[in-house]
Amino acid sequence: MRDVLVICGATATGKTALAVECAKLLQSEVISADSQLIYRGLNIGTAKPTAAEMGGVVHHMIDIVDPKETFSVSDYRERALPTVEGLLNKGKVPVICGGTGFYINSLLFDFSYGGAQGDKKIRDKYQKILEEKGSEYLFDLLKEVDEPSSRTIHPNDTKRVIRALEIFEVSGRKKSDQRDDNKPKFNYVAVAIDYPRDELYARIQRRVELMFENGLKEEVRSLLANGVDSSCQSMQAIGYKEVIDGLINGYSDSTMRDIITKNTRHYAKRQLTFFKKLPNLTWVGKDTDAKKIVELLND
Repeated sequence: MRDVLVICGATATGKTALAVECAKLLQSEVISADSQLIYRGLNIGTAKPTAAEMGGVVHHMIDIVDPKETFSVSDYRERALPTVEGLLNKGKVPVICGGTGFYINSLLFDFSYGGAQGDKKIRDKYQKILEEKGSEYLFDLLKEVDEPSSRTIHPNDTKRVIRALEIFEVSGRKKSDQRDDNKPKFNYVAVAIDYPRDELYARIQRRVELMFENGLKEEVRSLLANGVDSSCQSMQAIGYKEVIDGLINGYSDSTMRDIITKNTRHYAKRQLTFFKKLPNLTWVGKDTDAKKIVELLND
């Protein structure tokens, strides 16, 4: 049997429900790979699964970070990888489920991070720049000296951004020129649910409507009232930033819904483009039974 099962793909495709059913069949647990579900208090706008939707299956990497904090891909890997390995040591098949491709790749693959020697003074210099000017400014520095690497490193993965800058400064060569290879850590099966585009868009629209019916505006107001600044990383999530902008500018609910729906569609397209590059990904139909997914682990 394969080591790990990954259920990924675009938002609103039913990943959580499928992951829960697979985890039940495998008598295992789910490890969320979603960059917004990590935040406590962001429930409605992230479509965070309820206890009922979790179906009694243990879910990891949900509600683990205060919404005022920043959280990088490296932070995710450091927290999630021991859970994956712990389940494997118990003879279980971890079910990794989510739509944040960088999170999933951080668990599945080993990256060499370049072969140049480290230089603490250089790292400290860029760490100070990060603290004083922020991750966006730091990422812009990387784009200036190594644009190819900037396409493969998430802006919030500041550890890898700093390492790429360090490699360039130490060796005079781009990290991208050193050709990090995707080396799988695990023997995995990855599946993504393939919805016709019109159906996917309809599901997205309905999800956004439900968010407003369930109180998305009130959730955003509560977060702001509790000191979660609009500039926080958590509040840059689709759904939250649009509501904040709408509250400031006096937009109607229908206008905010339309903007969120449009931005979510664009996000779904980016997700699909990202996951098409995942090695050995199997696309399955929207009605595929969990038993058939689990059977793939034995192929």
